[in-house]
Formats: sequence, C-alpha cells, structure tokens
Amino acid sequence: MIFTKKVNRKGSAEVNASSMADIAFLLLIFFLVTTTIASDKGLSMRLPPYLPDQPTAPVKDRNVLNILVNSQNQLLADEQLIDLQSLKNKIKEFIVNASQSEKLSENPQKAIVSVKTDRGTNYAIYVNVLDEVKRSYHELRAVFLGISLEEYLDMVNTTPENLSKEQKNKLEQAQQAYPMQISEAEPSSVEK
Repeated sequence: MIFTKKVNRKGSAEVNASSMADIAFLLLIFFLVTTTIASDKGLSMRLPPYLPDQPTAPVKDRNVLNILVNSQNQLLADEQLIDLQSLKNKIKEFIVNASQSEKLSENPQKAIVSVKTDRGTNYAIYVNVLDEVKRSYHELRAVFLGISLEEYLDMVNTTPENLSKEQKNKLEQAQQAYPMQISEAEPSSVEK
C-alpha cells in the first residue's frame, strides 16, 4: 500500500494556534509579577471615634483660629493675609495666648485650629499648611517638656513598646497640655 499525502489545492496554509492562549496567559502573568503598582499614600491622621447621639458643646469664636487657603493659594488667618513662614508663629501665639488677649484662645485646651480650602487650592499648599499646624503643636509640646524639637519628634516616632514609662508619661503630659485640635472644614465650592 502506498499512502499519498493529500495536498490542499486552495493554497491556504493553516497555522496551529492552540498554544497562543498559553503564551498570552504567560505574558499576562509576567507583566503582573514584574510591574510595580504605585500606591499613593494619603495624609496620616487619626480620626476621632464615631459616637452617635453625642451632643456637641458650643465653641466660642475666640477659641477658633480660622485658616483659609483660597483658590489663588493665598493664606488667610482670621481674615488677614499671611505667608506660610509666618503661619507657625501665628498659630503658636493663638494657642498659648501669653498676653491674655480677648482675640486669642482662652487656653491651649480650648484652642481649635480650623483649616479650610477652596476647590481650586493646590494640594501641595494644603499639605504645607497642615504641616505647619502640626509643627506648631510639636514645638509647643517640646518647649513644655524642655527638650529640643528633634528629641520630641524622636519620642513621638518611636513605637510605644520602645519608650520608657517616663517618656510615655512625658508625652501624655505634653499632649494634655497642648491637645492637637485641628478641624478640617469642607472645601468651598467655586461659584462661576
């Protein structure tokens, strides 16, 4: 018996595509494994726990320092134009109120710093303002403890397990003397 090969006379050659799905799957796995996905980090802030049906105590206007960052990235502290470099001193003066002015807070425990932005505010400016507010509190706490800002920040950034009992007590006293009360108000919508 002689076997003859049947020749396709139409002239089209068939391509074996059975392994194409396997190759595509391997490429997909390769790109998933080798690609790094950028994870954007937000601002690290601890929110107070939600307590339903908790009455809010009225806050006197003098105990709130209103900071507004408008859509042109200008800073207003209590409706006065101020630059970022002067903001920290303004906040510290408001919180401490060493002169016992009627326009500044009654005491550090009642002082609230309210930060409000417009929708057109640059995000970097907003973050810089929040940094200055936090830096003001950290500096006040460091002075209260009689240590440098760097020493204070080292204590704050150390895990609680690595702090001595004395350091924990100092941190707690500083936080009670100058509680960090920051209010972030909703951004204003820009009217056209």
